[in-house]
Amino acid sequence: MIRIFVGFFTTKLIHDQVEQIANRWGSYIKGSWVKPQNLHMTFQFIGEIQEDKLLDIIKVMQDVAKRQQPINILYKSLGVFPSLEKARVLWLGVSQGHEQLKLLARDIVRANRKVGIREEGKPFYPHVTICRMKDFDKRKLKDMLKQHENVTFGADTVDRISIIKSSLTQVGPIYTIIEEFYFGG
Repeated sequence: MIRIFVGFFTTKLIHDQVEQIANRWGSYIKGSWVKPQNLHMTFQFIGEIQEDKLLDIIKVMQDVAKRQQPINILYKSLGVFPSLEKARVLWLGVSQGHEQLKLLARDIVRANRKVGIREEGKPFYPHVTICRMKDFDKRKLKDMLKQHENVTFGADTVDRISIIKSSLTQVGPIYTIIEEFYFGG
């Protein structure tokens, strides 16, 4: 069995921005801050699969990528899932390119459904998880979200999708790209 997802890794610019946020707000938000090399956007979490199923997924993801054009995005604002009261995930949002990313994720899910992969059931919301929160100062969290609601963190171009293996370890997840497909090619 292998645990996988389809995603896109962020650039160094975003790594630096997240590091600044963690340095500034880390004393008020306790949890696991995502390591820079692990910052990514998940288009579809697939989970545990038999390794012989991987070839089917590779084929359909290659087809999805061929049909796509690069998507220019703008990372903007911070938010939490599921709510401010029960915040467990702190995320970096996407403004420009938001709708195109939703269409891309829908295309990925539909293609994987054809090879027997079930949907997660949650609607896709374009974001990059930056911290898995355990505890937080609610007033400070609210202040942080307010201060960053119109902050632009940088631009990026989503020009590929990757099939990524997720190995869970005691020191955190280790992500390994299995296959990567550039758009239009």
